[in-house]
Order: sequence, then structure tokens, then C-alpha cells
Amino acid sequence: MPIDGQNTQRTISSEGFQTSDGTLYVSKPFKSKSSKKLRALITFAPRQSTFDINNESSVANEFRGFFSLFWISIFIFTVRTYVRSIETNGHALNLAFATMFSKDAITLALSDAVLVGSTSICVVFAKAISAGWIRYYWTGLAMQHIFQTTVLIIAVGWTFNRQWPWVQSGFFTLHSLVMIMKMHSYMTVNGYLQWVSEQSQAILDQLREATNSEGGWDHAVRVAKEHRAELDAASTIGSSQSSGTSPMDTPPIPDGVQASYVDPDAAKALRKRLASMSDANGVIDADTKNIVDSLNDPNTYKKTDEHIPSATAPHPLIDHPNQNISNLARDYSELQGELVSTGPLYIVWPNNITLKNFAVYMLIPTLVYELEYPRTNRIRPIYVFEKTVATFGTFVLLYTVTESFILPYTPTYDQSFFRSLLDLALPFMMAYLLLFYIIFECICNAFAELSCFADRQFYEDWWNSTSQAEFSRKWNKPVHSFLLRHVYASTMTSHRLSKQSAMFITFLLSACIHELVMVVVTKKFRFYLFALQLIQIPLIALNSVPFIKRSKLLGNLMFWLGLYAGFPLLCVAYVAY
Repeated sequence: MPIDGQNTQRTISSEGFQTSDGTLYVSKPFKSKSSKKLRALITFAPRQSTFDINNESSVANEFRGFFSLFWISIFIFTVRTYVRSIETNGHALNLAFATMFSKDAITLALSDAVLVGSTSICVVFAKAISAGWIRYYWTGLAMQHIFQTTVLIIAVGWTFNRQWPWVQSGFFTLHSLVMIMKMHSYMTVNGYLQWVSEQSQAILDQLREATNSEGGWDHAVRVAKEHRAELDAASTIGSSQSSGTSPMDTPPIPDGVQASYVDPDAAKALRKRLASMSDANGVIDADTKNIVDSLNDPNTYKKTDEHIPSATAPHPLIDHPNQNISNLARDYSELQGELVSTGPLYIVWPNNITLKNFAVYMLIPTLVYELEYPRTNRIRPIYVFEKTVATFGTFVLLYTVTESFILPYTPTYDQSFFRSLLDLALPFMMAYLLLFYIIFECICNAFAELSCFADRQFYEDWWNSTSQAEFSRKWNKPVHSFLLRHVYASTMTSHRLSKQSAMFITFLLSACIHELVMVVVTKKFRFYLFALQLIQIPLIALNSVPFIKRSKLLGNLMFWLGLYAGFPLLCVAYVAY
């Protein structure tokens, strides 16, 4: 295993296997000073955001200098703007915009606190589900959607009641939507796990009944274990034992990774499995949970006299010679596996339904609920300070761009349409880039650090997108993951829709939400953004044309031109018309 620093990163990049949620490493067998028993170390390094200065892969990127160039240029541009404003107006900024968005700030803060506090009702709902007082399908599901709709109506109505300016109205509406998505995922996952628990219990009853014809439960388990031992003995015939010296001492564990120890055989099996699943670049199209489920320590989980297995230990009756019993045991093991997290805490449903677990989930910058998330070992105060300073510093730049180059050029109906687009295109693009950096690089990473959330890939290289479909997948990973799991995949499995129909439903919902935000912000019903959202569907089909698909440069050029035109076009359309 690598030591630390640069050597660590080089070794990791050459030996690790990239999964969908991080990178997995398997060490060679070693002996520690305290024990002569051979063991291997499995470490999991979660993903980091691209612009994080701690991301070694980004630091090694050949375009890293452009990142520094961008911030230096923005700084010089801002200083120049301040100097010209002082020479012309006698002050750097007139702070009129600050006065506007600070209006009714205390009421906004209290309203937001009430909104966040109201989400705790999800824990009560989940408790009622787990206790069997409410059947999630379909009573609980109906109650869930009624509650979510009520929260949204109250939030939107409150913004109109308070007559907040567009900044406050937009913030409160967007935060309400985030809270609703978080609540939806929490209640949906726990409701689904209630169904899984009921199904697994039903299969266990069938399994008990099936073993009655085989001499009873205990006798069937004994026969299955004997059969497993015969299979293991047969598989070892002709195999040779590996020899040689093993390194001494425990390999150091890099900071920010999860680690567990396994025996050499399990490590060898995992390494073979990773190699068989990976492509030529060592990339695996699966998450770590599905890969290591069968290799963790089964003693970590709670057992009963019924031999109920953990997610990592299949039920012993899987090895029973009777095919019916074996199939039932396999189905039961798969369902039980969904009720247990993969570690290191190995949370078993419904033990996750606590206020503490829910509070941590609300703090974690994700919109998809899991029993357990990849975690870091500690909170780094310097890292939090760095992201906090970056947030406020970037906000000053965003404020400068908005007040100096957007608000003075707010279009009116009697102005030239194309001149307005020309005046606003560059300022809106700068504002978008700065706002993106604040939200996804600074705020999300800061909350991830405070909650010890290790998976920091909140976005991908959306700037290299060659289509709107690729951009929508990459620029906002939390929302994309939510829509993928709770809208796109859910509609296909629950309503038996095709991929095309599920995609249309997903885009339709996204278009409605975007238009709702514009209605709240502008106080107008225009449906411009709604139409632009739905136009993406035929554009996705157009991007699949071989001529366009082959030319990545043309696709990326079309993407940037569309993004440059889209922001000022919406501004002119909603403000002037």
C-alpha cells in the first residue's frame, strides 16, 4: 500500500478501481506488529469535486493554469470596475441592490427555520410506517404527497403574502423545493424498506414451510452447511498454496478514506472480481456497495436463532441441495441485504429512523436518502474556513457583476431586443459561473465537511458538454441523482413506462418546477422557460444525428452558444414582455 503525499496518489491512480461512487483499493497481504496473522487492507477513497484544491487529479490536469487565470482576470476586472465607479460616482458600489435583498431579512430567516423544522415530521411518519400503523403502499404514499404538496403551496403563498423582492422569493422557493425533495427521498426509501421487510418475512415463512419436508429447520441448515463444505472441498482439489514473504506492519491509511481488513483469500477474490468487472482503464460501471457486499465480515450484523443473514452473508440454506429451498433462501438473502447498509456502521432498518439520523441527513448535501453514506474520519477546520472565505469572496464578485453590469441594463419593452441580448450575455454568463462556484464548490463542500460526507462529486465536467442532455446530467449531480432515482427510474418500475415516456415525464416535471420558480420571482405567467425546457427533448434527438454526434467540437460550440443566449433571452422575455 502507498504511504502518503505524492507517492500515495501515484500508487492509487495506478492500482485503484474506479467505481461509480469512488475508488476502491486492495492491498497485498501483510502482517502487523501485533499479530502474525496475514490480512489485507481494503480502502475506499470517495470522489472529490473538480475544483477542490485538495483534488490531486485536478491539480495534475494540464489545464489547471486556466483556473488561476480565470480568478486573476476576475479580480483585475473587479478592481477596474471599482476604480471607474469611484471616478464616476464617488463610490465603488451604491449598495442599492444590497438594500433590496436585505429587506425583511429577519422574517425570511424565521420562515426558513420553520420550513426546516417542519421536515422533522418525516421521522414521525417513518416511525409509523416501520411500526406497521400505516401501510406505505398506498396509504402512506398518498399521505406523503399530500404533505409535500401542502408544504409547497404554503411556501409559495407565503412569498406572495410577504411581497418579497425577487431575491428573497427565489431563495425561499428554491430552498422549499430542496427540502421537499429531501423529505420525498427519506419517506420513499423508508416506505420501500417497509415493503421489503414485509416481503422478506413472507419468504421466510415460505422457507420455514419448505424445510418441514426436509426434516425441519435445524436439519435443513445442517444439510446445507454439509453440502457447502463438500463444494468447498471439491473446489480446493488441485489448487496450490501461494508462498513467499509478506510485508510487515500495517499500511498507513490515507486521510479521508474508509478502510477495513479482510483475510487474504477474501482480498484475492475481491481483486479478481474487480479485474473482471473493470474496463481497460480500470473503471467499473457499478457502485462499491454491490461489489463488496459479499466480502465484509458477517459477524458485524445481528443474528438470530433463525440464521437471518446480513447483507454480506447469504442465508446458509442457499447451499441446500433442494432447489426450491435454495431459491427461496437466495430471494430472502437479497431482500435482507437491502435492509442493511454496507458499513462501517452497518445500520439495519428500521434502526435508522431516529431524529439524529434525520438531522445528519438534512445536513448532508445530497437529495437521495441512504441508510449510510461514505464518511470522512474528521472535520478539518481549515478546510471549512477556506470554503467560507471563498463563499463570501465569490459573493462579492457576484454582487459586483449584478449591480454594475446586469441591473443597469435591465431591459424594457421599448429597447432593442438584440441590443439587450448583447449587453446582458457576458454579465449573465459571469454571474452564472460565480453562482455555480458558490453553490456547488463552496457551500456543498463546506456542508459535506461539517457532516463528514465523503462523496464530494457535486458536479462533473459540464463545461465539456456536447449536448444539453449531457449538461443536465453533469452540472447539478444532486438534483440529477434525485430525478434519476425518484422520477425516471421510479416511473419505469412502478408504472411500466418506456424509457422515452419516463424521460418525457422527468423533463415535464423539471420544466414545471423551473417555471414555478420563474412565476414566483417575476410574478408573471409566461411559460417561456417551460417551453425552453421541453424543447430540449427534440434537441437531444437532434444531437444523436451522426454528423453532430461525431463532431465533439461542434457539439460543445452549440452548447456554449445556447447557454450564452439562454440567460439573457429569459431575462429579456420575462422582464420586458
